[in-house]
Amino acid sequence: MTLPATHTVSRAAYEAMIGTEIGISDWFTITQAQIDAFADCTHDHQYIHVDPVAAAQTPFGSTIAHGFLTLSLLSAMAYQMPSIEGAVMGVNYGFNKIRFVSPVKAGARIRGRFTLAELTDIRPGEVQFITHVTVEIEGQDKPALVAEWLSRRYFEGGTA
Repeated sequence: MTLPATHTVSRAAYEAMIGTEIGISDWFTITQAQIDAFADCTHDHQYIHVDPVAAAQTPFGSTIAHGFLTLSLLSAMAYQMPSIEGAVMGVNYGFNKIRFVSPVKAGARIRGRFTLAELTDIRPGEVQFITHVTVEIEGQDKPALVAEWLSRRYFEGGTA
Protein backbone atom coordinates (compact mmCIF):
# COMPACT_ATOMS: atom_id res chain seq x y z
CA MET A 1 0.00 0.00 0.00
CA THR A 2 1.41 3.41 -0.94
CA LEU A 3 0.17 6.27 1.21
CA PRO A 4 0.41 10.02 0.61
CA ALA A 5 3.64 11.63 1.78
CA THR A 6 2.03 13.58 4.61
CA HIS A 7 -0.14 10.72 5.81
CA THR A 8 -0.11 9.75 9.46
CA VAL A 9 -1.70 6.59 10.76
CA SER A 10 -2.53 5.20 14.17
CA ARG A 11 -0.12 2.89 15.94
CA ALA A 12 -2.46 -0.03 15.28
CA ALA A 13 -2.66 0.80 11.56
CA TYR A 14 1.13 1.08 11.36
CA GLU A 15 1.59 -2.29 13.05
CA ALA A 16 -0.91 -3.79 10.60
CA MET A 17 1.45 -2.76 7.77
CA ILE A 18 4.32 -4.95 9.03
CA GLY A 19 5.44 -7.13 6.14
CA THR A 20 4.00 -4.82 3.50
CA GLU A 21 5.37 -2.07 1.30
CA ILE A 22 4.50 1.19 3.01
CA GLY A 23 5.53 3.48 0.20
CA ILE A 24 7.56 4.50 -2.79
CA SER A 25 9.31 7.88 -2.84
CA ASP A 26 9.36 10.37 -5.67
CA TRP A 27 12.21 10.17 -8.17
CA PHE A 28 15.41 12.06 -7.29
CA THR A 29 17.79 13.12 -10.07
CA ILE A 30 21.46 12.72 -9.16
CA THR A 31 23.35 15.63 -10.69
CA GLN A 32 27.06 16.09 -11.16
CA ALA A 33 26.79 19.19 -8.97
CA GLN A 34 25.43 17.05 -6.11
CA ILE A 35 28.20 14.50 -6.60
CA ASP A 36 30.83 17.27 -6.58
CA ALA A 37 29.36 18.86 -3.45
CA PHE A 38 29.28 15.48 -1.70
CA ALA A 39 32.93 14.93 -2.70
CA ASP A 40 33.79 18.30 -1.15
CA CYS A 41 31.93 17.48 2.09
CA THR A 42 33.49 14.03 2.48
CA HIS A 43 36.93 14.75 0.98
CA ASP A 44 36.40 11.84 -1.42
CA HIS A 45 37.46 13.21 -4.79
CA GLN A 46 38.16 9.91 -6.51
CA TYR A 47 38.09 10.52 -10.27
CA ILE A 48 35.17 8.13 -10.89
CA HIS A 49 33.02 10.67 -9.05
CA VAL A 50 34.40 14.05 -10.11
CA ASP A 51 36.29 13.74 -13.42
CA PRO A 52 33.88 13.12 -16.31
CA VAL A 53 36.68 12.71 -18.87
CA ALA A 54 38.62 10.10 -16.87
CA ALA A 55 35.43 8.38 -15.65
CA ALA A 56 34.26 7.98 -19.28
CA GLN A 57 37.19 5.60 -19.79
CA THR A 58 36.06 3.26 -16.97
CA PRO A 59 33.57 0.40 -17.28
CA PHE A 60 30.94 2.81 -15.88
CA GLY A 61 31.28 5.12 -18.91
CA SER A 62 30.63 8.25 -16.84
CA THR A 63 30.97 9.63 -13.35
CA ILE A 64 29.04 7.83 -10.63
CA ALA A 65 27.58 8.96 -7.33
CA HIS A 66 29.29 7.94 -4.14
CA GLY A 67 27.46 5.00 -2.57
CA PHE A 68 27.21 7.03 0.61
CA LEU A 69 25.54 9.86 -1.31
CA THR A 70 22.84 7.47 -2.47
CA LEU A 71 22.53 6.12 1.07
CA SER A 72 22.27 9.61 2.56
CA LEU A 73 19.27 10.39 0.33
CA LEU A 74 17.23 7.76 2.20
CA SER A 75 16.38 10.43 4.76
CA ALA A 76 14.77 12.65 2.11
CA MET A 77 12.97 9.67 0.60
CA ALA A 78 11.68 8.54 4.01
CA TYR A 79 9.97 11.89 4.62
CA GLN A 80 7.48 10.74 2.00
CA MET A 81 6.51 7.62 3.96
CA PRO A 82 3.62 7.49 6.45
CA SER A 83 4.32 8.19 10.09
CA ILE A 84 2.67 7.20 13.34
CA GLU A 85 0.27 9.75 14.79
CA GLY A 86 1.76 11.57 17.75
CA ALA A 87 5.42 11.10 16.84
CA VAL A 88 7.29 14.30 17.67
CA MET A 89 10.78 13.28 16.54
CA GLY A 90 12.53 10.62 14.54
CA VAL A 91 16.20 9.61 14.42
CA ASN A 92 18.35 7.25 12.40
CA TYR A 93 19.53 4.38 14.57
CA GLY A 94 21.70 2.60 12.02
CA PHE A 95 21.66 -0.30 9.61
CA ASN A 96 21.83 -4.04 10.02
CA LYS A 97 22.75 -4.54 6.37
CA ILE A 98 23.66 -2.35 3.41
CA ARG A 99 24.72 -3.46 -0.06
CA PHE A 100 25.65 -1.13 -2.91
CA VAL A 101 24.41 -3.27 -5.80
CA SER A 102 24.75 -1.00 -8.85
CA PRO A 103 26.46 2.34 -9.49
CA VAL A 104 24.33 5.44 -9.95
CA LYS A 105 25.55 7.44 -12.94
CA ALA A 106 25.43 11.23 -12.95
CA GLY A 107 22.06 12.26 -14.39
CA ALA A 108 20.28 9.07 -13.27
CA ARG A 109 17.02 9.11 -11.35
CA ILE A 110 16.57 7.05 -8.20
CA ARG A 111 13.72 6.36 -5.80
CA GLY A 112 13.21 4.40 -2.60
CA ARG A 113 10.82 1.52 -1.94
CA PHE A 114 10.10 0.91 1.74
CA THR A 115 8.75 -2.24 3.40
CA LEU A 116 8.05 -2.21 7.13
CA ALA A 117 9.66 -5.33 8.59
CA GLU A 118 9.41 -4.84 12.33
CA LEU A 119 8.12 -2.45 15.00
CA THR A 120 9.39 -2.74 18.58
CA ASP A 121 8.74 -0.76 21.73
CA ILE A 122 12.08 0.23 23.25
CA ARG A 123 10.68 2.04 26.29
CA PRO A 124 7.58 4.17 26.91
CA GLY A 125 7.41 6.80 24.19
CA GLU A 126 10.16 5.25 22.04
CA VAL A 127 9.56 2.88 19.13
CA GLN A 128 12.10 1.28 16.79
CA PHE A 129 11.33 0.32 13.19
CA ILE A 130 13.22 -1.95 10.88
CA THR A 131 12.53 -1.05 7.28
CA HIS A 132 13.75 -2.92 4.22
CA VAL A 133 14.72 -0.36 1.62
CA THR A 134 15.51 -0.76 -2.05
CA VAL A 135 16.78 2.21 -4.02
CA GLU A 136 15.84 1.73 -7.66
CA ILE A 137 17.56 3.29 -10.64
CA GLU A 138 15.10 4.34 -13.33
CA GLY A 139 15.32 2.03 -16.37
CA GLN A 140 17.54 -0.57 -14.68
CA ASP A 141 16.69 -4.00 -13.34
CA LYS A 142 19.32 -4.02 -10.59
CA PRO A 143 18.88 -1.55 -7.73
CA ALA A 144 21.45 0.97 -6.56
CA LEU A 145 21.30 -0.35 -3.02
CA VAL A 146 19.40 -2.54 -0.62
CA ALA A 147 19.41 -1.97 3.12
CA GLU A 148 17.87 -2.98 6.41
CA TRP A 149 17.40 0.37 8.15
CA LEU A 150 16.75 0.97 11.83
CA SER A 151 15.04 4.16 12.93
CA ARG A 152 13.38 5.36 16.10
CA ARG A 153 10.40 7.58 16.77
CA TYR A 154 9.69 9.44 19.99
CA PHE A 155 6.28 10.41 21.37
CA GLU A 156 5.19 13.11 23.75
CA GLY A 157 3.91 11.89 27.07
CA GLY A 158 5.64 8.52 26.77
CA THR A 159 2.97 6.75 24.71
CA ALA A 160 3.11 5.52 21.16
